[in-house]
Amino acid sequence: MTSEKPEPYEQTNATYQQSGVDIAAGDALIETIKPEVSKTHHTGVIGNLGGFGALFDLKAIGYKDPLLVSGTDGVGTKLLVAIESGFYDTIGYDLVGMCVNDLIVQGAKPLFFLDYFATGKLEIEQAKRVIYSINEACNVCGCALIGGETAEMPGMYAHGHFDLAGFSVGAVERHMLLPNNIQTGQKIIGLASSGAHSNGYSLIRSIVSSNNYVWEDRAPFDPNQSLGKALLTPTTLYAEPVLKLHEAGLLYGAAHITGGGLVGNLPRILPKGTQAIIDGQSWPMPSLFSWLAQIGNIHTNEMLKVFNCGIGMVLIVSDVASVYDTLKNTDTQAYVIGHIAANNHENAEPKVIFSDNPEFNFSPNYD
Repeated sequence: MTSEKPEPYEQTNATYQQSGVDIAAGDALIETIKPEVSKTHHTGVIGNLGGFGALFDLKAIGYKDPLLVSGTDGVGTKLLVAIESGFYDTIGYDLVGMCVNDLIVQGAKPLFFLDYFATGKLEIEQAKRVIYSINEACNVCGCALIGGETAEMPGMYAHGHFDLAGFSVGAVERHMLLPNNIQTGQKIIGLASSGAHSNGYSLIRSIVSSNNYVWEDRAPFDPNQSLGKALLTPTTLYAEPVLKLHEAGLLYGAAHITGGGLVGNLPRILPKGTQAIIDGQSWPMPSLFSWLAQIGNIHTNEMLKVFNCGIGMVLIVSDVASVYDTLKNTDTQAYVIGHIAANNHENAEPKVIFSDNPEFNFSPNYD
């Protein structure tokens, strides 16, 4: 009895690139973005892109008794709108805005930012457009894009898909930390949002899909844009006006209105025994939210829990006239939307209630 010998095993030289990871593409991306990224660097930044860690010198920018404030965030399923519509030029604004807007409400000046870009296969042009928009937003906020990570992970993401995360660090002198001394009688000022910012997009996408819209359709609430581009309007960057007001000594507190809306975010900065009284008719309702409420048949209470409904940042102040005077040469739209009042019990948890006219104007004003 004879047996056949197996064919000799032919060994191949496996490479990382054959597995789907292209180191050369990652290196090429870094070289491409270096000149633009370096434009965000300011006093305090030590070194350049490419090191194992990013360095920053607080002493060099004059802090005496600083506290560091850090934050991290993403852009949620708004990212899917960017991917599906193929428009990547503003999503980095959202990433920076969601992180930096969380720093400034504590009175912190944004110092530096790092990004994490993960994808199945690195497409340099796509990644470049995303990172350039991050870079542009950092410039607006006076924040250095000091480093980041580009991860290529074959099999983890569908073709063309990617994920984003942002990390920001700011500093504030200890005596300038917010909130501070919020009391009854102080006024609540709302700063206008540019749209849904980066919250509620799972509901938005569900409404768009169930009503058979596609991203290329004309936006019913903005006839000058496609639906995709209108919904990708970037998150407002509030660093300049808010820090300007804080440096002038005009702020007692500030709240970034993200997921949870006014009712979920404003109580986070209020002391026990107080409540925020809000007049829902005190600012114009953006047509986006009117459209969502009508076409999605969304109850007012749900709208207020999910969306910012036109107010992306809230300030607690006492001198309204000085606030308006300080903001007059900026593009910031500000509205007095309420006041701080005492709660029924001294140790009661803070809350938001709506005044005698609580119904929001979600009437169809988008035709």
